Amino acid sequence: MKSTTKQPPTLVVLLLAITFALSLLPTATPADADPSDSRALSALKAALPGRWNTSASNACQWQGVVCNAQGRVIELHLPGVGLIGRIPNNVLGNLSSLNFLSLRYNALSGNIPSDFSSLSQLRYLYLQNNNLSGDIPAVLFSMKNLFRLDLSGNRFSGGIPLGFNNLTNLATLYLQSNQLTGSIPDLKIGNLKQFNVSHNLLTGSIPSQFCGMPSTAFEGNSLTACAATAPSANPNDSGGGGGDGGEKKKKKLSAGAIAAIVIGCVIALLVILLLIFFCCCRKKKKTEQQPGTSAKSGGGVDKTLVFFGNGPRVFDLDDLLRASAEVLGKGNYGTTYKASLDNGVAVAVKRLKDVTVSEKEFREKLEEIGRLEHENLVGLRAYHCSANEKLLVYDYFPMGSLSALLHGNRGGGRTPLNWETRSAIALGAARGITYVHSQNPTASHGNIKSSNILLTNSYEARVSDSGLAQLASPSATPNRVAGYRAPEITDARRVSQKADVYSFGIFLLELLTGKAPTHALLNEEGVDLPRWVQSVVREEWAAEVFDMELLRYQNVEEEMVKLLQLAIDCCAQYPDSRPSMDDVTSRIEEICQSTLTSGQDPLADIISDPENTPSKPS
Repeated sequence: MKSTTKQPPTLVVLLLAITFALSLLPTATPADADPSDSRALSALKAALPGRWNTSASNACQWQGVVCNAQGRVIELHLPGVGLIGRIPNNVLGNLSSLNFLSLRYNALSGNIPSDFSSLSQLRYLYLQNNNLSGDIPAVLFSMKNLFRLDLSGNRFSGGIPLGFNNLTNLATLYLQSNQLTGSIPDLKIGNLKQFNVSHNLLTGSIPSQFCGMPSTAFEGNSLTACAATAPSANPNDSGGGGGDGGEKKKKKLSAGAIAAIVIGCVIALLVILLLIFFCCCRKKKKTEQQPGTSAKSGGGVDKTLVFFGNGPRVFDLDDLLRASAEVLGKGNYGTTYKASLDNGVAVAVKRLKDVTVSEKEFREKLEEIGRLEHENLVGLRAYHCSANEKLLVYDYFPMGSLSALLHGNRGGGRTPLNWETRSAIALGAARGITYVHSQNPTASHGNIKSSNILLTNSYEARVSDSGLAQLASPSATPNRVAGYRAPEITDARRVSQKADVYSFGIFLLELLTGKAPTHALLNEEGVDLPRWVQSVVREEWAAEVFDMELLRYQNVEEEMVKLLQLAIDCCAQYPDSRPSMDDVTSRIEEICQSTLTSGQDPLADIISDPENTPSKPS
């Protein structure tokens, strides 16, 4: 014990000495690119026109190029930079130290060149969402170190080759959204964890080794359901050896029956324990309020439920606890329920989790939130705060959220929304957030996303969950909210107004494209919404940007593109380059009031501005 108390000071002194010594070393500068690698990159640039920034004299400082200390290119990240044409032969193969190559979301055509066989160190190859065609080339099967391979979203045809079995290190194989035919071969890749062949032209049955994969990995084909194979009975065993075979079958069946009984008993026991637990919790909640000892406020409402505003108090905490509850959604900061009270009133109740502030700070923050009153905000009606429970009560909106309508993620199909409805939703949401920002220079919403934009029966926007980011720690589970987060945000509880503007820009892109934002996960490349829109708009593929429903309204194309431009401005990489929410609201008001101007190319302004770069580096 004594020796452990003496070590930390010595360790601190040692670390300080090392830090000081390192500070005396000259600042490292990028190594000059290897001459052969530099020539290969120059040849690639000449062969594939696009928006690849190669202005630096040292190729190791070009956009997307990562070199090692010897100047060899080890990574090349060029997603969504508008590369057009066929990948040239005898070019990329010269980058023999390359271990990461991303050319996704471009306009590459043809097939994968044969010199890829020289990329023996390559582990990550991302070619998704191009126009590559032909059979899947055999050159891939010589790249024995491949760990992740994504060929999805191209025009590859023919069958899935058995040659993939040569890639023994492969953990991810994505082939979805191509034109592949035939059956899924008997792939035996021991490390394969992620596999997707959905939306091809495949037939036959799903091999047994893929039975554990999600069904979405095979949808959009003519494949029969996966069924695990079992040893079939030998018809010749019906003779003299039949008795022994029947004995074995009986043993297997009895073992299975025993296992089923054991599992059933365990499940039943767990259900009973859960019921007992919930009953105890419910009893504890009810006994927390003693009707004879708690004071009453006007209207006979128990003070343990704190109300805001001057509206009627038609329920108390006991009523909430007795109400039938239906889960509306699980978010970053808790679960929201629809509580149907005995008097016929329905309210939305959010049960917070992981509250990180003290009870005093919690009550002060909720008092601040409760004072927010605006026609485009979901007002906080009441709250309850105890050691074991934090409940927030809001008005219930039966139409649900914009996310549910856009993506059909509440069990039903997506709802078609015309331009007038979407632009009005954008304006209402902008006005609500602008009001929040107007309260003081540091006021922010902190969690802007389409699932927090609720709608009235007349499709008017109401912004919910304002200020909750400052009360609780968000869930560590990866989810869609990461796609809304500004690149400068490292702590979800500290969100600036300009970070709100970024999130609102993502929301506008989602509203216009109908696509949900995504986010790159660890060891995986993800395509964020701003980058995808940029890559499509640069190539003037206007029809691919907007939601198919919006393409029906040709007379408002100019207004649609103006709103798209505003969304891109909001998603600028640097906070100072983003407009304020007040400016955003003014521009949306002008868009909603503007008339169609004929004879103008609506995409020209976006395409001609080279400073509108994607918001996040690859």
